Amino acid sequence: MYIQKGSIKISVLSRTGKEAVVAMLGPGDFFGEGALTGQSIRIGTATATMPTTVLIIEKGMMRGLLRDEPTFSERFIAYMLARNIRIEADLVDHLFNSSEKRLARTLLLLARFGAQEGPEQRIPKISQETLAEMVGTTRSRVNFFMNKFRDLGFIKYNGDLKVNTSLLSVVLHE
Repeated sequence: MYIQKGSIKISVLSRTGKEAVVAMLGPGDFFGEGALTGQSIRIGTATATMPTTVLIIEKGMMRGLLRDEPTFSERFIAYMLARNIRIEADLVDHLFNSSEKRLARTLLLLARFGAQEGPEQRIPKISQETLAEMVGTTRSRVNFFMNKFRDLGFIKYNGDLKVNTSLLSVVLHE
């Protein structure tokens, strides 16, 4: 599936009922690629977080595109490799960084830091609960760090959320 507009949350649920958000996807992102490998059981749930348009590409059609369209195939493979690298970085982040750094990194990723121009980037509406699920901490810790980041001028929020690229200093600071 290919997201044309909107936003999709990919989450997993533990046996005890705890939800973890593993990805927030937006326009230009693919998901559901496990079907190409014959994956019959899906461990994740995809949920639209705003009005979203998704292009569903049938399995046979996708295989044909990958085989016969080199430009599309290169784009899809580059996307999948970049996503794999990001997932590995997420794992390292969870293993070695504090929840404050993980939140800062998550906000920068949601703002698509480096992919957009300007010192500030707007993030689609996201709850502190969802951020806590992504970061692997509590909503109260997220609230504490969000207030700290706002007081330091790294973010602005009042309904919508704007991330200043200066937030990168939190991630890079040892």
